[in-house]
Amino acid sequence: MKEEFLKKYHIPNTRQEVSKLVKKVLWFIATATAFSILVIWIAFYLFDSPKEKMLIRENNELREQIEAINSKLEKMEVVLNDIEERDDNIYRSIFEEEPVPKEERFPFANEKYRYSSLSHDEAIALIENTLQKTDDIMVRLSVQEKSLDEVEKMVSDKSAMLSSIPAITPLKKVTEISSGFGARYHPILKTLRRHTGVDIAAPKGTPVYATADGVISRENGGSGYGINVVINHGYSYKTVYAHLSKKTVRTGQKVKRGEVIGYVGNTGLSFGSHLHYEVRKNDIPVNPVHYFFNDITPEEYEQILESSKKINQALS
Repeated sequence: MKEEFLKKYHIPNTRQEVSKLVKKVLWFIATATAFSILVIWIAFYLFDSPKEKMLIRENNELREQIEAINSKLEKMEVVLNDIEERDDNIYRSIFEEEPVPKEERFPFANEKYRYSSLSHDEAIALIENTLQKTDDIMVRLSVQEKSLDEVEKMVSDKSAMLSSIPAITPLKKVTEISSGFGARYHPILKTLRRHTGVDIAAPKGTPVYATADGVISRENGGSGYGINVVINHGYSYKTVYAHLSKKTVRTGQKVKRGEVIGYVGNTGLSFGSHLHYEVRKNDIPVNPVHYFFNDITPEEYEQILESSKKINQALS
């Protein structure tokens, strides 16, 4: 009865058969375990989980944001370099001073910042904040650059304008005016007439200098002015140098302040060797003495001013 039961249910009857059965079971378990491990490995290492896909997407977004920040920072660096260079030029060319030292421009050059302890959320917040600040700085830099453009233009125009304003005496060592600006007696007609300039007595052949930068005009200074030179300085200024013995410039020639344009003479309606000098603002004669401020002392200016106030006989 026992043997029939064992055969019916395939139950091994010997120790050897039991051992074989145990081995088969163990082999099956080992195979199943290995297969499970393989499946798990494939699932974890060859296929991304939803969470991993989300992290990959976030990392890609962060990478794009960082690249955008770096691109903006590179543009900002170009603009800053330009601003610093122009700032240095303003210091050197206008104020004749040394520009801001580099160590003051880059106070954090040797400092290192570490953000390795930031969490993922903190890193995202930092990047977003940095992007916003970068955009703000870009706008401010753009405005500052335009402002510097205007400053440079104004400086350039101002420099040109200052060079074009009559600011020196037309003769060297002027200490006295023979006849001043205003009502004076004409030397030939002997009548009181408006004198539109100043007369400076000087020996024939004394060099006459341009009192500002300008261009030699083709126009004649006035009737009875003899050999004369008119300089158009721009910015509404003109100067006239009359009764010359000789002029050394030609029409259309550009001249600089202090350049010789002719020599003192006695040509035209003139009484004695002298220079008749005029300053015209918007084609209206103004007192030239008020423009003798660049190469004389305050004491010399007062002396010239007092001598020009005398209502005497003009030399032309």
